[in-house]
Amino acid sequence: MASLSVIVPLLNERESIPELIDQLYLAMEEPELRTLFPDPFSFEIIMVDDGSTDGSNRVIEGLIDSRPELRLISFQRNFGKTAALSAGFMAATGEYLCTIDADLQDDPFAIKTLLKKLMEGYDLVSGWKQNRKDPLSKTLPSKLFNTVTRLFTGITIHDFNCGLKVYRSEVTRRLELHGDMHRYIPVMAEWMGFKITELPVAHRARQFGTTKYSSARFLPGLFDFLSVLFITRYLRRPMHFFGMAGLGSFLLGFAISLYVTLDKILLHKPVSNRPILFLGILLLILGVQLFSTGLLGEMLSTSASKGSSFTVRKTMNLTTGQAAAIGGADSVRG
Repeated sequence: MASLSVIVPLLNERESIPELIDQLYLAMEEPELRTLFPDPFSFEIIMVDDGSTDGSNRVIEGLIDSRPELRLISFQRNFGKTAALSAGFMAATGEYLCTIDADLQDDPFAIKTLLKKLMEGYDLVSGWKQNRKDPLSKTLPSKLFNTVTRLFTGITIHDFNCGLKVYRSEVTRRLELHGDMHRYIPVMAEWMGFKITELPVAHRARQFGTTKYSSARFLPGLFDFLSVLFITRYLRRPMHFFGMAGLGSFLLGFAISLYVTLDKILLHKPVSNRPILFLGILLLILGVQLFSTGLLGEMLSTSASKGSSFTVRKTMNLTTGQAAAIGGADSVRG
């Protein structure tokens, strides 16, 4: 069992990998970091290849023989960063975990600073890229995303999507990530009652490759944001959401229908050709349907099963237990 597990999700980062691994090893050798852990200190670096097509996995395979702490999880195809992080969390054996992007924009030597903050009693410490070295096409949408997330969740984190984070293993064991929910890990952790904070970290310009960010992520990101809001507020009590909406719809429909009925009885107005009558009936039906949905949600919330949203093609240098945890094939020992 490792003291610290470093998880690196990657996609087509062949040029960055050797330098990143060298820097991670140097960061793990820092005396200031090692004093945070009881002797003997041990670590593992879990590289999760999210279906790269540039030979990234072969670069890692070539380094494993000389780097016994290096692990490889290689996906069958590209499943996304959330799936890559989920696989890394499942395979990690460390009491503490760190996630870091593979593009060399995050500074591995900041890990010790984040861990020192974690040791003050926090469960998750997120990096905050105060001075981002990215184009406006990335920084402006990111600022909008962070502002909206803070507004709706009440969590005062400035950079929810920073790839550099450190966790206690209790946090990652309880996270259930789907879609692109890796952006909302601090939100989900805070909702579960964990203590979170952030620290400013250095951010570096990209040296190799191209960004994986595109405008096509906006719409899926919006849907995931709505999902997270629902999960964090109503997952265990869906009736509170659907029931209130259903009750409001039903009462409004009932009021409209009562109004039309009184008009017919007292004023002898015809009802068959009045559009408001159909609106009232529609709202009554919608109210019943929403209420029924809430009841079904209450029943399903107690029996929901966990499932992985990725398929592992190959693992290297993982123990049998690690390979079994992520549902992979037998591990190839390096």
